[in-house]
Amino acid sequence: MPGWVWFGLKQCLFMNLIDITAIYLYVLKNISLVLLVLLLFFALDDLFIDGYYWLRRLWRGLTIYRNRSVFDEQQLYFCKEKPLAIMIPAWQEVGVVGKMAELAAAELDYENYQIFVGTYPNDPGTQQDVDAVCRRFPNIHKVVCARPGPTSKADCLNNVITSILEFERRSNVKFAGFVLHDAEDVISAMELRLFNYLLPRKDLIQLPVYPFATGALHFTSGHYLDEFSEMHGKDVVVREAIVGQVPSAGVGTCFSRRAILKLSEEGDGLPFDVQSLTEDYDIGFRLKQWGMEEIFVRFSVTNDKLATFAEQNRSRSKTDGNVVCVREYFPETFQTAVRQKSRWIIGIVFQGIKVHKWSRDWKLNYFLWRDRKGVISYFVSFLANIIFIQLALLWLYQVFADNPYNFISVFSDDPLMVLLLSCNLVFFLNRMLQRMIFVRRYYGIGQALLSVPRQLWGNIINFFANIRAIRQVVAHGDPRRVAWDKTQHQYPTVSERSLGSSLGFILQQQGIISPEQLNTALEHRVRGERIGQAMLRLQLISPQQLAEALALQASVECRLIDPFALESKPVIQFPDRLAFKYAVLPIGVEDNVLVLAKESALSPVAQGAIERMLQRKIRYVICQAGAVTLGLRYWYKFDLACNPDQQLAQWCRSHKGAIF
Repeated sequence: MPGWVWFGLKQCLFMNLIDITAIYLYVLKNISLVLLVLLLFFALDDLFIDGYYWLRRLWRGLTIYRNRSVFDEQQLYFCKEKPLAIMIPAWQEVGVVGKMAELAAAELDYENYQIFVGTYPNDPGTQQDVDAVCRRFPNIHKVVCARPGPTSKADCLNNVITSILEFERRSNVKFAGFVLHDAEDVISAMELRLFNYLLPRKDLIQLPVYPFATGALHFTSGHYLDEFSEMHGKDVVVREAIVGQVPSAGVGTCFSRRAILKLSEEGDGLPFDVQSLTEDYDIGFRLKQWGMEEIFVRFSVTNDKLATFAEQNRSRSKTDGNVVCVREYFPETFQTAVRQKSRWIIGIVFQGIKVHKWSRDWKLNYFLWRDRKGVISYFVSFLANIIFIQLALLWLYQVFADNPYNFISVFSDDPLMVLLLSCNLVFFLNRMLQRMIFVRRYYGIGQALLSVPRQLWGNIINFFANIRAIRQVVAHGDPRRVAWDKTQHQYPTVSERSLGSSLGFILQQQGIISPEQLNTALEHRVRGERIGQAMLRLQLISPQQLAEALALQASVECRLIDPFALESKPVIQFPDRLAFKYAVLPIGVEDNVLVLAKESALSPVAQGAIERMLQRKIRYVICQAGAVTLGLRYWYKFDLACNPDQQLAQWCRSHKGAIF
């Protein structure tokens, strides 16, 4: 090939590269201008929330809180415990429900509650697990949904609520509040006391949610704690202050009895919308439309022992770090996070637009816009990240290359571009600062610093979740079909409690009573009398035999005691209010564990309550009938006459020398 031809080809190639580069820079610049305008608009939107929050906080600090006495957790104890129902939908939750029940019994500083677990007929593993838990915890009840799973969470909750109302009819109990939780939630000790204090004045009560921190390099789960820290530390606070409407988080939400009955009435017996992927978000709007009171509560405890599962970082806020909240683990893999967030986007944005139309209240419309802007802002943020990377590469090229082309001048020589870049840089720094402030409050400075790089990863997750949500909506043709194709009005069956071996079965197996004697006891029971008491009254068994059978049934030790010959120190140190409330008698200390005697089984909830009040470990044994009753009269009521030994000794002294 002649030299002049080769030279010409190189010149053409060089000119084409210049043209391509020029076109690339022109397109990049114009796309950047559009994105910068959109980013500025979204930044001003967020700046309004920031400004409102901090001005409100300053104003309340100077006016309201200055003249108000401190309201701490001690005030919550003055309210009588109302019955509360905790609702837990469970699909393939083997091993999880039992741990939550144990944790609730040990940690919840409340006793008057029942847990209802919704299971599915085609999930035998979870059912067996719940059955085992029900045998140990008398306040836990299994509900079997009418339809095979997995259905929507709303459908499971409708089954659970139906069973709760059936339980009320059977037990003559009316629950004041209905608490929504997931099986993996870790509940704060004072949660139910806080709900109890606010009911029935508030119809929807929402607590903050703070995800568990799983490690510095776990950016996927970590970006959740960044988002929830800012959302539940600032955004929802402002939302409640401006419009009085609170979106439920799906966990840590308490509904009043009035709210549940109204939802059931309007839903033709189905309180939750089974076609909604975010039934919690949906309910907040429905209750607001009916004029019901909603509140988002950030209540901090002063006693660290009541914030067992709070973060322990020293740089966290002492007040905000002890807030009553819900803790749980969030997805740690990219795929599961995208799947979860796409469900949120479909429920809040696409289903929300279809169900909750724009209202006449501009304030409510403003927050509806903030809920729905994610479908745009996620794309903008993702594209902005890509363009930022390209600009950074161009800048690095100019810094390190020899005699580089000044590509950056295409952007830096445009006054509008410089102005938009400068404004967005300031607002971006403010965004990072705001997020760091709220992350630091609960998690400490380390997690606050990590929130900056996690922002980029969070944008990527949100972008792909957005793509997945749009694809699902387009594929189904209707966003409500993504959750459920058809609603059928079917109702659940409530399982009978499985208590294992009954008292009558144990006594028959031991050969102590016959089937005929058991039937006699059942037929001659008086109202309110338990079967063991009936057999004692009819002299079919002895107190010792009853105690041994009850101990075998409860899997605890049976111990016959002399209620008048106990160590005085444990009795003196044990509060009489606890002794009479739980019908227990302290009989000694073994291996630094306080041993209590009781005439029947002590529930794990009661045992947990006693341990919290005493701040020490206890265990109980079952003793013969009547022993605890006599011991309480003798030691705490000072009724010395109930001790027959003293009467017998006195009679012997008075009849000394008598001839029989």
